[in-house]
Amino acid sequence: MRDDPRWKLLKRNLQPTLTIWSAFCSFGLCLAFLGPTLLDLRCQTHSSLQQITWVFFAQNFCVLVGTIIGGIFKKTFSCSLCALFFSTLLISVVFSIIPFCYNVIILAFVMAVAGLAMGCIDTIVNVQLVRIYQKDSPIFLQVLHFCVGFGAFLSPMIADPFLSETNCIQNNLTANGTMSDLTHIRKTLVPHHLVNETKFVLPTDGLVISQVSYAFWIMALINLPVPVAVLFLMCKQGVGGCCGKKSVPLLPAEELTPDMQLDSLSSGQERTLHAKEPDGLIECLKGLHLQDAPCTFFVVHIIGAVVLFMTDGILGEYSGFVYTYAVEKPLYIEPRVAGYLSSIFWASITVGRLASIPVSGRLKPATMVFINLGGIIGTFVLMLCLPSSVVCLYVGTGLLGFFLSSTFPSMLAYTEDILNYQGCATTVLVTGAGIGEFALQMLVGSVIQSPETDIFLVCGLTFSCLALLFYLVLLLVHRLHSHQSVAEPSKTGTIEESQFSYQS
Repeated sequence: MRDDPRWKLLKRNLQPTLTIWSAFCSFGLCLAFLGPTLLDLRCQTHSSLQQITWVFFAQNFCVLVGTIIGGIFKKTFSCSLCALFFSTLLISVVFSIIPFCYNVIILAFVMAVAGLAMGCIDTIVNVQLVRIYQKDSPIFLQVLHFCVGFGAFLSPMIADPFLSETNCIQNNLTANGTMSDLTHIRKTLVPHHLVNETKFVLPTDGLVISQVSYAFWIMALINLPVPVAVLFLMCKQGVGGCCGKKSVPLLPAEELTPDMQLDSLSSGQERTLHAKEPDGLIECLKGLHLQDAPCTFFVVHIIGAVVLFMTDGILGEYSGFVYTYAVEKPLYIEPRVAGYLSSIFWASITVGRLASIPVSGRLKPATMVFINLGGIIGTFVLMLCLPSSVVCLYVGTGLLGFFLSSTFPSMLAYTEDILNYQGCATTVLVTGAGIGEFALQMLVGSVIQSPETDIFLVCGLTFSCLALLFYLVLLLVHRLHSHQSVAEPSKTGTIEESQFSYQS
């Protein structure tokens, strides 16, 4: 293993890599805490279930906006570090002040700010990890996305001991609640959608009895070392201020990989190449520095984003509504038992991401994406063939999480490989994935109560088939793009040189 060139790359870039990985743990920590704690936050803000679900909406929408904003800071490593520092610090600040938000509007605003920070982190860490490792990035991207899974696994565990087991608003009219009733309601809460919300009547006035504040303060402390780590990296890189004028490479000279050496370029040449780097998503889509680039360059961006729109949309809608599907006809699984489905799904995603780390060192990203999409389709077909089987639903949930786990990092690595690790592929793909998770969840939520009992699985199969179809188109476009790039070597050479200009 120590003779593996990727191991040597990791040792040379150890501090930036560990910092980036820890930042994505911070992202995961903020990603999964809201669902379990939402009922206690409802009590804290004296709001109804319909009102509190808007907090979900505010966070998820601003995560999407944040991914676009994050593209603005990707131009230089110093800008990225500054944005990463403030974003990770902001998450700790948000955790600290949530217990003091006694109004649902204020809480929604605070969560919207957290969403913007999360979106910036999502774009920045993916972009910078690809820039550091380039053709060797697949295995490091798999580790990165395991980190977000670990963070998402950690935050509900921290919150669980502090969650209310009965109605957390006490008054003379409060009926005695049960833990199972509250668990059932928690499982039905998804972004701005509550299935059969009229049958849940919870008090909004009375004495609030909740200890969930301690969970948020613990998470704030756990997250605090992340911005400190980013600050140390900023000091090492000589970043004296956000996007300052001081020019430093992405890494110190002794840590640069051989492919990243710029010794042959004069400072004037570096500035020229650097000036052509796009500042964000809009600049990328307007043409980058590629007025002469083949049209396939832009088609690759679009199709890659569409594939992740579908796959991340499946992840969002399945995790959000599998519980609702399980407790309704034809399965009618007991709520307490059905609650394990979400745990199985996220556990299989975490295991799948861990297993993908060694696998990605042996298989090409294109092969992994194809296997994942085939597995997703096969899993939905299996569950549709046996719609009344509880065992099949549990097995299918585990398989689906496993195949979805490595789709995003593999797709990102493959698309960046097609485009020679330059341009705005990462920004576009992260944005496409965010839109998919946001939009398809709301789409499935609007049809989940359809008389067709299997509409939930049909939606998943439809999205996965569309993802495979677009992926096959991407394979064809890849061949066309390769031919056009070979036909224009001088233009391609200019593009490939410009990717290595990392200045701040």
